[in-house]
Amino acid sequence: MEFSYSTLKSPVEEILLKEKGSKFIGFAFPLAEETDLKICLGKVRELHPKATHHCYAFRLGLNGENYRANDDGEPSGSAGLPIYNQLLANGLTNVLLIVVRYYGGTKLGVSGLVKAYKESAKLTLDAAEIIIKELESELEIHFSFSQQNLIFTLLNKFDGKILDFVSDENCRISAKVKTSQKESISEQLSEMQNINFKWL
Repeated sequence: MEFSYSTLKSPVEEILLKEKGSKFIGFAFPLAEETDLKICLGKVRELHPKATHHCYAFRLGLNGENYRANDDGEPSGSAGLPIYNQLLANGLTNVLLIVVRYYGGTKLGVSGLVKAYKESAKLTLDAAEIIIKELESELEIHFSFSQQNLIFTLLNKFDGKILDFVSDENCRISAKVKTSQKESISEQLSEMQNINFKWL
């Protein structure tokens, strides 16, 4: 099972490529979920309302199982696919890559378009910072007040991020930990007395 994926650290905008009078402008956005797509596409359409085409491709999901390539009126397969192939070539997921085109009066032909969209997508990703993101799982632990140190020590050991902590006679803590550590943490918690935990 895979526990990490490659994506972008932050958005990249307005990467320009000129080809026979046409202007190709690249944008790339990291996506947390599918709803981000509409927001990012809307933003680019607002920035470039007079552009001839807004072509894009995206991949979502750990293995990029949710994906689409859109030619936005360009000849079939001449824009969306070359953009999508750059996401594949870089092994990226949870990324939206958009190339905006302003037509410059000279027809490029299908092979010329494929080349230009591919090049524009490549330049845009070259300008981006690619990061490896670890998958995280959320955990809730119930324990007695006297066991606080024990629990905090365990979470520190696994670089757990504490989301919520209720300190009382009976304490409750919610934390995020790397999914790759799930089994080890479960094992250690199971060995402790009077502790209940569940994965959310």
